[in-house]
Amino acid sequence: MDQFSRGRNSWIQKSQGLTITTIFLMSCTQLLAEDFPVPSLETLDHQGVNGSLVICGGGKLPDEIFETFRQLAGGEKARLVVIPTASARAETNSGESFISPWKERGFAHVDVLHTRDREVANSTEFVAPLRQATAVWIVGGQQSKLGKVYAGTKVEEELQAVLKRDGVIGGTSAGAAIQSRLMIASGNPVANLQRGLDLLPGAVIDQHFKARKRLPRLTGTLKQHPGHFGIGVDEGTALVVQGRAMKAIGASTVTICLAASKTRKAKQYELSTGEIADLTALRRAAIARASHQFPPDKLRTPTVKNGSLMIIGGGKMTPDLWKEFVELAGGADAKIVIVPAASSNRSPERRSEFKILRNLGVKHVVALHTSDRDEANKEEFLRPLKEATGVWFTGGRQWKIVDAYAGTETEKAFHEVLKRGGVIAGSSAGATIQGEYLVRGNPLGNRDMMAEGYERGFGYLPGSAIDQHFTQRDRHPDLEGVKKTFPQLLCIGIDESTAIVVQKSTARVLGKNDVYFFDAANDAEDQTTKTKVSPGEVYDLQTRQTVEDPSPSKE
Repeated sequence: MDQFSRGRNSWIQKSQGLTITTIFLMSCTQLLAEDFPVPSLETLDHQGVNGSLVICGGGKLPDEIFETFRQLAGGEKARLVVIPTASARAETNSGESFISPWKERGFAHVDVLHTRDREVANSTEFVAPLRQATAVWIVGGQQSKLGKVYAGTKVEEELQAVLKRDGVIGGTSAGAAIQSRLMIASGNPVANLQRGLDLLPGAVIDQHFKARKRLPRLTGTLKQHPGHFGIGVDEGTALVVQGRAMKAIGASTVTICLAASKTRKAKQYELSTGEIADLTALRRAAIARASHQFPPDKLRTPTVKNGSLMIIGGGKMTPDLWKEFVELAGGADAKIVIVPAASSNRSPERRSEFKILRNLGVKHVVALHTSDRDEANKEEFLRPLKEATGVWFTGGRQWKIVDAYAGTETEKAFHEVLKRGGVIAGSSAGATIQGEYLVRGNPLGNRDMMAEGYERGFGYLPGSAIDQHFTQRDRHPDLEGVKKTFPQLLCIGIDESTAIVVQKSTARVLGKNDVYFFDAANDAEDQTTKTKVSPGEVYDLQTRQTVEDPSPSKE
């Protein structure tokens, strides 16, 4: 038999020890109704996708892309399913024509899956090959054919299952476009849209991007569907997505697009081969552009109504700083929760903070750590915060704190500690997270002061942006840039081994070095002016000037 069968039969061909199962089924089908939910932070999985995606822009693909796909599929142990439904040759060519290229690339087990009938696509028998697959390749052609028959069916469910098993799904041209739920089916410069497969959430994927001048249709689609970001893959090129990392490989480039908002211009940039983008940051940036302006033109007054903040600039903590934190938390009766989310996942109980606090007489010290947002919403997990008198955020990378806790019940519980009169403290990243505007939030590096998608801190000190390791790492110009961009912010730079203790509207400086307040008024001509405040001095956050220390003498 050299043709696909024309009915609901299947055929098995044995060739050189290779078993090839080809299932071919046809029938008429109706176009699915458009179903494009608006992306939201509530449904965003910060860990990215399961498994791997290889999204190819069509044209002649270099061997590097196919070898990457084979390795992700399991190498010699790979079990591949090829879906040729988009191709005009799906009915006329033999199964071997879709199989032989993959045999030459080293795949020992290959199945071909094809139908035009949604009812068949929903059958258990039809999707059986996908249940054994470690890899799926979706052939190019016309993506509307794929969407009509497979979107929302058992085929899509099983494709998701392949990814959950740490498998890989790849595709070129139409096989790339189908991988986003909001799918460009045809048209240029105005796109015709259709529901695709929700393999890469929050994205709109286009292909043959530069070769066919498709930027207008991608940006036009984003304009009409806020909250999504765009990916334009050029010919001979692929975007490999693993978790939240998206890496360009191949001969040309991948273009990343964000739609304009009321306060931000549309943004496009290219990834050359080897360059990486962060999926979660792009999803968060697209959602932020579709939301209310942040930061708003008018911010809340920097004041702490209840409790205290202790904001430390990183570096070595002096004994006096530790003693101050313990005293603010209640002394020997303190109940302290350490939050190491910003740092590595090593055992929280082995952190040096435990030993230091216990040596200072604190009996109740616990660690609270998860990267699972579902866990962070569970009552049992946040129970230690119900009685906590102090919270300590460790240093590390501030975006990790955002990923773990922003918008969860745990974040609300942090605020409740402050409302009860407790203390929120943190060093380095644990300092920056306390501001309303988050600096250095880029997951790909800490040099980006204003990282879209990671601009919201936890806001314990309203109206502020806080930087650390300030003079020691020559960060004065960095914070000046933030102040120039957002003059409504009170920008605070804290040196190492130095802290401010904020109560009500005053900030008392402790430690070895200095703190800098970029305190020009919103409408000031020069936004680079700053006030240097040294240990023992106090700064009024409302009047924006140094004042006498209002706290009782400790002598």
